[in-house]
Amino acid sequence: MSYKVIIAEDFRMIREIFENAVQQAEGFELGASFPTAAQAVKYLEKDDADLVLMDVLIPGSMSGLEAAAIIKEKKPEIKIIIVTSMPELSYEKRAQEIGVEGFWQKEVQEQPIQEIMQRVMNGETVYPTEQIQVNIGNANSTEFTDREIEILRELVSGASNKEIAEKLFIDSSTVKMHISNMLAKTGFHSRLELAVKARHFGIVISE
Repeated sequence: MSYKVIIAEDFRMIREIFENAVQQAEGFELGASFPTAAQAVKYLEKDDADLVLMDVLIPGSMSGLEAAAIIKEKKPEIKIIIVTSMPELSYEKRAQEIGVEGFWQKEVQEQPIQEIMQRVMNGETVYPTEQIQVNIGNANSTEFTDREIEILRELVSGASNKEIAEKLFIDSSTVKMHISNMLAKTGFHSRLELAVKARHFGIVISE
């Protein structure tokens, strides 16, 4: 018996790496491989699989996490491993809420993807033990507090201090204080520079 694997990854080179990993893994077989998450969802509407390897940020009508939620709702028995190179903290939390069994960071690679595949199919839930660290200006991404990350995510979306305050149920002065603290940590001179760099390095992705 072998486990049937579906892949959804937009970068061709990385997709081919995953394809080779699946084909070389004992007890696994490649069922199909797609450049978008929507194609994987459509495939699974008619065909079955045991495991899905899927990137988070995939161009098209839905993200990897959106696709994972649909798959889990319709076919909860299918196991999913989300892969990403972004340090965005909300991805792991969202994946756990959906019921995704595995989360693999391309840049860290604590374990080979084949090992994660086997552990997930053995019934384990496998997530990174360490957070990806990214330098942003004079700071490290791990130096930001949870509240600063919340505010930074809204800042990246283009929201004003007032809009951020209303969404997070805090005072505008508090928002201004946290932004000032982040500017001091990073050494950046404006909120625009902070937002652009945070988005560029994938520390937060606007929703």
